[in-house]
Amino acid sequence: MARGKIQTQKVQDDKYNYRTNRDIRVPKVRLVGDNLDEVSEVAGKTIDTGVYYTNQVLQWAEELEMDLVEISPKADPPVCRIIDYKKFVYDRKKKEKELKAKTAKTVIKEIRFGPNTDDHDFAFKLKHAIKFLEDGEKIKAYVHFRGRAIVFKDRGELLLLRFLKELEEYGAAEELPKLEGKRMIVMISPKKKK
Repeated sequence: MARGKIQTQKVQDDKYNYRTNRDIRVPKVRLVGDNLDEVSEVAGKTIDTGVYYTNQVLQWAEELEMDLVEISPKADPPVCRIIDYKKFVYDRKKKEKELKAKTAKTVIKEIRFGPNTDDHDFAFKLKHAIKFLEDGEKIKAYVHFRGRAIVFKDRGELLLLRFLKELEEYGAAEELPKLEGKRMIVMISPKKKK
């Protein structure tokens, strides 16, 4: 009786929701796995990948003190393995964590200009942009127009084009500067390192 409670608790905590042991209610299953030699010892005959009665496979799993886990429920008959279920879920989570760690996170740094940015400020922001691109980060450079400064759109565009020219050897623009509302924006991606 206690075993049934443990099983339902395990399934509730588990996000994978594999059916295990007595939850598998089909007459026959296809048995696969790496440990078929151990199963053969318990069964007293040679067991290979094939179709077996579920109650027989459950008996083998209990004798090995392992779980019968339904890997592919949509197959006909369902594919099962005799494994340690907790270790299986642990390995699964570990692999997902490794894959998540390997995916590259794109960082976008913003650099803001005004239409009347002077040379000293431009050089200062250029120095930071070079550092960001060398670190492999993208840059979103924009000129913000306040009030009536929108009439100086051409100044903003020239400023961004000059900025792109200075950063030519470190990165490339994804597209030419474009006006979005009160901002003229350009995205710059770092060049791939050889």
